[in-house]
Amino acid sequence: MPLSDCRQIDLPKIMDQRGNLTFVEGQNHIPFDIKRVYYLYDVPGGSDRGEHAHRNLHQFMICMSGSFDLLLKDGTDEKRFHLNRSYYGIYICPMMWRYLDNFSSGAVCMVLASAPYDEADYIRDWEQFQLEAKAL
Repeated sequence: MPLSDCRQIDLPKIMDQRGNLTFVEGQNHIPFDIKRVYYLYDVPGGSDRGEHAHRNLHQFMICMSGSFDLLLKDGTDEKRFHLNRSYYGIYICPMMWRYLDNFSSGAVCMVLASAPYDEADYIRDWEQFQLEAKAL
């Protein structure tokens, strides 16, 4: 899949003086069924996360609090996103190298995934990723 398939998706935002509400429905707001949810938090200043790709997994990444940057690479091109709101997220299609950095204090990154954890789906070596990406 090309990098252009990865994109920002705005989510419903129901505004209320008591506080706002946003929700995500699989196969409605995002193009897959949600099979797993995980989140990153308490990331020390100056740290980064990610540095891997998934062969088959679709993901949707939301910044629930604070801010951070997401860099996506397809083996040829790259695109950087700055996430700092909980009412939109970034759809990440399979075979995208991801790198997260620039975490603010108190940042929380929530990820919705299309499948349960499967170590065999990971590509953790950049050179291996480039070989597999070119073969597509």
